[in-house]
Amino acid sequence: MLNKELLYNTIKDYKIELNDEAYSRLDKYAELLVETNKQFNLTAITDPDAITIKHFADCLAVFNAVDFKKNAKIIDVGTGAGFPGLVMLLSRPDLDITFLDGTGKKLVFIEKVMESVGLKGKILHRRAEDAGRDPQYREKFDFSTARAVANLSALCEYCLPFVKTGGCFISMKSSSANEEIADAENALKLLGGELSENKMFDLVENTPRRIISIKKISQTPSKYPRASSKISKNPLK
Repeated sequence: MLNKELLYNTIKDYKIELNDEAYSRLDKYAELLVETNKQFNLTAITDPDAITIKHFADCLAVFNAVDFKKNAKIIDVGTGAGFPGLVMLLSRPDLDITFLDGTGKKLVFIEKVMESVGLKGKILHRRAEDAGRDPQYREKFDFSTARAVANLSALCEYCLPFVKTGGCFISMKSSSANEEIADAENALKLLGGELSENKMFDLVENTPRRIISIKKISQTPSKYPRASSKISKNPLK
């Protein structure tokens, strides 16, 4: 299912190397993704080469943009079918990853993949705005990650409350996010964040992508995150 040669040749340009066990785990993930997708929608991408590039290589590119120390504590917000968090865990089993999503079926799928490859992660079936106000999770993580879940201003409000001061929120976006970044400038200040890196790269030819790193420089005020209806109707500006 996984096109190992294609993945190897793509990620070597990002200076990323995987061992044979990681390739084997990703292959199992791809197999279960396609199999489970027949029962309920996990992804519109089901072609093996497209999964290899648009899901796996794209998620792995985060390792070229961010230095995740051994045992780093990460929460993947709106993880869906496990992007990028599950790809990261299968490649770096040392990472301590919590998978957050509001859809239980998707988290059951993630658990199934982890069980099938003998790895463990934490499952959190909550809405991000609720978990972000919970003292058990608020400002407890070195990193939060999100991949194309919402506009950047809203994402910052959902994701920055999870991050410790000194940590980072990593947003994986398409190349056309300049306006989002500009619109989110004040939201970052309100939430205790600061843009630290805006890395553009070509996933493959003619497929530009962007990884945005937002450093947590101060605690997020307790009134954030707001209810999701307020976040969507009145984004911070």
